[in-house]
Amino acid sequence: MQDARALPWKLEDIDFTRFDAEKARADEDLICLICASSFIESGSDLYTRNLVEHYRDDEAVRTWLDDHWEHEELQHGRALATYVRHAWPDFDWDSAFADFFAEYGAVCTSEELEPRRGLELAARCVVETGTASLYRAIHTQTEEPVLKQLTEYIKSDEVRHYSHFYKYFRAYEKRERNGRWRVLRAVFRRLMEIRNEDGDIALRHVFAYRRPELNEDPEAFKQASSRIYGRIRKHLPAEMTVKMLLKPLNLPPRLSAGLQTPLTKLTERFVLR
Repeated sequence: MQDARALPWKLEDIDFTRFDAEKARADEDLICLICASSFIESGSDLYTRNLVEHYRDDEAVRTWLDDHWEHEELQHGRALATYVRHAWPDFDWDSAFADFFAEYGAVCTSEELEPRRGLELAARCVVETGTASLYRAIHTQTEEPVLKQLTEYIKSDEVRHYSHFYKYFRAYEKRERNGRWRVLRAVFRRLMEIRNEDGDIALRHVFAYRRPELNEDPEAFKQASSRIYGRIRKHLPAEMTVKMLLKPLNLPPRLSAGLQTPLTKLTERFVLR
């Protein structure tokens, strides 16, 4: 019988003997972004606990979160951390992550979740859209072979996670009947939260151990983070991102097409800074 927690891929599937140190270290900003992502992914067990409690009496959602989502997200964190250690052998990832998690844990609370379960599932679709777009954008611009392989695996996981959250969202929507405006507000709130918190917290702790002078100068930090996220924005897979964000709204085709351009601009501004 197949293990219910079997992963679609394993860390051992990533061939780190192909790691090209010269290509990786030539792009310091991209490694900063990978490191920040490794912190957030490695803290996903805390977020999972919050979600499991939120859906404690929904066996289907709770079981999927426990048996699949959490393990796959934590594997993303391990894989990305391994990559950072190859790129920056002298970087104290464990200490940097511990400092990050101490701050992140204080803001990653159940109070941040949408009170209506269906709306929280719509909000989760936003997060999965953002991460899938992020890793697709990194995959597009990197020439380093290990990072190319790793981001393809993670992007595929995030798209699959989106499909699960969307499936559960549709089931809740039949019961809760939140309507498009409530869903839209939940989507927008989560876009704003992504923009304002997780990324900045993670990058500040990367810089604290790699480029501490940036944390001592707010303007320098702002410029560095804007440059890093600007790189991703240039490679944003707009069609995929917009399609994923619009889907929970269940709009008529003509209206959906009309919203694609303005929503693309919002996506560029909020999902990936």
